[in-house]
Amino acid sequence: MHADLIVKNAKVYTVDGGFAVLESFAIRDGKFVAVGTDSSISYLYEADSVYDAGGKIILPGFIDAHCHFLGYGLGLQQCNLVGTRSFDEVINRVKEFAKTAKSGWIVGRGWDQNDWTDKTFPDRRRLDSMFPDRPVILKRIDGHAALVNGAALKRSNIHYDTKITGGEILVRREKNAPVESDESLTGILIDNAVEQVEKVIPPPSAAQMREALLTAQANCFAVGLTTVTDAGLMKDQIETIDALQKKGDLQMRVYAMLTDSLPNYKHYVAAGPYKTDYLNVRSFKFYADGALGSRGACLLENYSDQPGWKGFLLNTPKHFEEKMTLLAQKNFQVCTHAIGDSANRFILNLYAKILPDSISKDRRWRIEHAQVVAEEDVMLFGRSGIIPSVQPTHATSDMYWAEKRLGPERARTAYAYKFLLGSAGMVALGTDFPVESINPMHTFYATVARMDLRQFPPGGFQMENALSRWEALRGMTIWAAFANFEENEKGSIEAGKFADFIILDKDPLACPVNEIPGILVLSTYVAGKNVFVKK
Repeated sequence: MHADLIVKNAKVYTVDGGFAVLESFAIRDGKFVAVGTDSSISYLYEADSVYDAGGKIILPGFIDAHCHFLGYGLGLQQCNLVGTRSFDEVINRVKEFAKTAKSGWIVGRGWDQNDWTDKTFPDRRRLDSMFPDRPVILKRIDGHAALVNGAALKRSNIHYDTKITGGEILVRREKNAPVESDESLTGILIDNAVEQVEKVIPPPSAAQMREALLTAQANCFAVGLTTVTDAGLMKDQIETIDALQKKGDLQMRVYAMLTDSLPNYKHYVAAGPYKTDYLNVRSFKFYADGALGSRGACLLENYSDQPGWKGFLLNTPKHFEEKMTLLAQKNFQVCTHAIGDSANRFILNLYAKILPDSISKDRRWRIEHAQVVAEEDVMLFGRSGIIPSVQPTHATSDMYWAEKRLGPERARTAYAYKFLLGSAGMVALGTDFPVESINPMHTFYATVARMDLRQFPPGGFQMENALSRWEALRGMTIWAAFANFEENEKGSIEAGKFADFIILDKDPLACPVNEIPGILVLSTYVAGKNVFVKK
């Protein structure tokens, strides 16, 4: 029989039901048509092209179950503040960025006050002195807080007495200084207050959107990603992605979560889900609460490092129930960001109320992050058929300060991926990039070793919740595909599925654990076509 491509002499981790390790496969019309031994494939097929892998490791293409693909690409055009070790360094990077971006808004992202010696939120005064008339917004690494200057506050019509549902506007409370004045605004905005500014920033041009998507695609292919789940897109953004895919310019497969927004409801509730081989639009993304790092996560009890404060929900319970009930009736998947134990309990119970027979109807509703879950609530995932979609590098990024926020007892069941796996039967693994690195090998390492890239802490962080290497690989391939209703077309190397695969220089399932982060992707294939080769 004829094939377009035969790959032979490889160590192929198929990630099929039996986790078979084979040697060869044949591809025709963008799909695997047979997988087996070198002798069986060569006996059955002849091909236009035969690739001898030289014994190298082949895996299914990685699927990032939760990221911000478009946002990452757009962020590459903005001021990069990731890794800054002080507010002085933030200021210096903004100065340098402004030398080349000489007009319009200055937009940056990536600072984290938890990485600084002074761990308090910064203040807008220095930005005001540098840019008295030019608006500036600098988002925190998690995107749930931002520092803005006075010009941005003015354009956004934010004042000391502005009320924001599901957000905060921080004011200075200095001795002998008036609070009831716009001068008292620190420029720090939390959660929905950030949106008040973002909605007045001019949208990117068509050329900027195209550049963002294609640059993001190139970087993702280079680390072995062949499908990304973009957690929050608008209708016009999805249409741009669809158009670029149909032209053949964008070959990255995208599972799109629709933002909880009126334009999306108006179109998609009436039109229903939309699917091509490269784009799948069948879910809505909600935000129950904010982030732990900016103390916007909604907790059952007070923050250990801020007495009297529990965080908050980002919308009313009525909003969540009405919209999710509507989407259940229209057969859309619901995916909800929930960080704090109160937010997780609220969403888990609401899901159970709306979908009492969710398992039998195979709804696959998800909780994104599931970071802090009360021990007695973990069972609710399995009971209601809810999929935990988690990001292991969050654990190794937050472990330095998470216990200060939560106290030792709550911290014990935070980032509890093994516990969640035991209840739900699977976990979908992602990165939440650009909050974390796009590299799936960092995800794999954080999942199994529970250490940062400096191999800290020795022995790993709360190793009782580490996953095995086989569980980690499933979470980044077939379980992530299942979470997207796509397990019959991707996530494993099996006949009939899309020929999305990667070739590695080392074996992540067998090499010393400290070598995992440095594993390189040598080639990436989508639909049997080579889309990346390491030079």
